Amino acid sequence: GTDAIIVCGTTGESSTLTHEEHLDTIKYCVDKVAKRIPVVAGTGSNCTDTAVYLSQEAEKYGVDGILLVSPYYNKATQKGLYRHFKTVADSVKVPAILYNVPSRTTLEILPDTLRRLIPSGRFIALKEASANLSLVLEKLDAIDGRLTLYSGNDDLTYPLLAMGAQGVISVVSNVLPGEMAALCQAYFDGDAQDSLRRQIRLMSFIRALFREVSPIPCKCAMEMMGQCSGELRLPLIPAAEETRMALKKCLTELGYLKN
Repeated sequence: GTDAIIVCGTTGESSTLTHEEHLDTIKYCVDKVAKRIPVVAGTGSNCTDTAVYLSQEAEKYGVDGILLVSPYYNKATQKGLYRHFKTVADSVKVPAILYNVPSRTTLEILPDTLRRLIPSGRFIALKEASANLSLVLEKLDAIDGRLTLYSGNDDLTYPLLAMGAQGVISVVSNVLPGEMAALCQAYFDGDAQDSLRRQIRLMSFIRALFREVSPIPCKCAMEMMGQCSGELRLPLIPAAEETRMALKKCLTELGYLKN
């Protein structure tokens, strides 16, 4: 039920991949998906030149778009953010999705910056991972229907759908894609109560997925489901036993693991 795949996003551990591994992963995903649904490559960086390079290479492999996270650590000004995003997006022909995640980057893409970026026509969406819903409303006013809004927080999927989001770029979907697809589809089908029920049903699992820094618990849950080996690279380390138990309990209650 997934409508698109993000490859080498932040949950995809792009921060510990070499450039060669990053691009190999993008190519593998594009080849496997074979145009059945769109593939969007995470090509953001805190170095504009690096983001340009990754974006241009990903475009050669046939991706349908790029996801650009705000530069991290540098603490760019809003003018710097504007120039960074515009430079990267202008370096390719595929459309770009902006990714606002202040908990990771210490930066907020502010409404006025969105207003400056939109007229270029290079950006099609905003992945919004802020819990500041009043500021999200200000951004919706700035967007004014010219960008698609996607939730970047699993726990706020339903609230953002109610505010006009068209879906979620999800951590949960790495483990239980059908659950998140059903939550969104119920809302789009006009059954807001079922969508809300599904959101509430997933809340314990969502909390477990963020007991430790993502994607440590996500990788652990995927290992439990037989989806991967659970390998992590330093500085990420395996999930604590308490986290493993919480994930196992949630997946069992949801009906995906047996006692």
